[in-house]
Amino acid sequence: MTCRVGLMGWPVEHSLSPAMHNAAFAALGMDWEYVLLPVPPGEVEATVRALAARGFRGANVTVPHKEAVIPYLSRITEAAHAIGAVNTIIVEEDGSLTGENTDWTGFLAALEEAGFRPGGQRALLLGAGGAARAVAYALARAGARVIILNRTPERAEALVRDLAPGVPAGSLQIGPLEPDTLAWEARQASLLVNATSVGMWPRTEESPWPDGLPMPSHLVVFDLVYNPLETKLLRQAREAGARTVDGLGMLVHQGARAFTCWVGRPAPVEVMRAACYDALRKGGRCSDS
Repeated sequence: MTCRVGLMGWPVEHSLSPAMHNAAFAALGMDWEYVLLPVPPGEVEATVRALAARGFRGANVTVPHKEAVIPYLSRITEAAHAIGAVNTIIVEEDGSLTGENTDWTGFLAALEEAGFRPGGQRALLLGAGGAARAVAYALARAGARVIILNRTPERAEALVRDLAPGVPAGSLQIGPLEPDTLAWEARQASLLVNATSVGMWPRTEESPWPDGLPMPSHLVVFDLVYNPLETKLLRQAREAGARTVDGLGMLVHQGARAFTCWVGRPAPVEVMRAACYDALRKGGRCSDS
């Protein structure tokens, strides 16, 4: 019997995850199928509780349900608890449900793949939403000092307050996301990460880096946005002589970790990456997973 996993979210129609995971299953000759599970906000509980009965072995969870699923799980991992979000559900042999967060490990894997080791480095993080929480947790756990800039100070303060128990003391600081602070902090940092949605399709001519503000050439600039692959921010960075990292690597590596959680074997990462590139070329508009 075909084993099924899927993606819970609202909406989910343009996700790259089915192409990525189904290519992996095919490459390994596995009788598994990844399907879309569009779930309106009012149906989260019923959908989660029915996963095992419907024959699912697990699910990814995307916006806006990464927090909403937590009360209906049997347990969540330490990382998912610290970040406050679940993006992967594992249906165990006994039918119980484990919540995991693979975003943070996916980010670190993509960073390592790009040749950047965050230990002892100063990282500048733009944004304080769900993606920023996973990135801040990952960088702090890896030994970086993280400066979080956000337009709404209260959200940044909540991020630091929530993550503080699970990361080294003093590893997270906050500041306003405005040009003077951005310019000064960027000069001190080795890594700049955009964890906002600014620059994502269809608003591709927007950037969190102001026009006319010189960008330091020593930076590694990582944009979590992966549609388009080269955002305006990455174009600004490239033109300034900085190193750039697009967001597709994080998507692929978080998916690979979820794959391993479900099937208990290593994921074919390059097969998954190629499937994502192919889907993007064909016009996938990409909700995250």
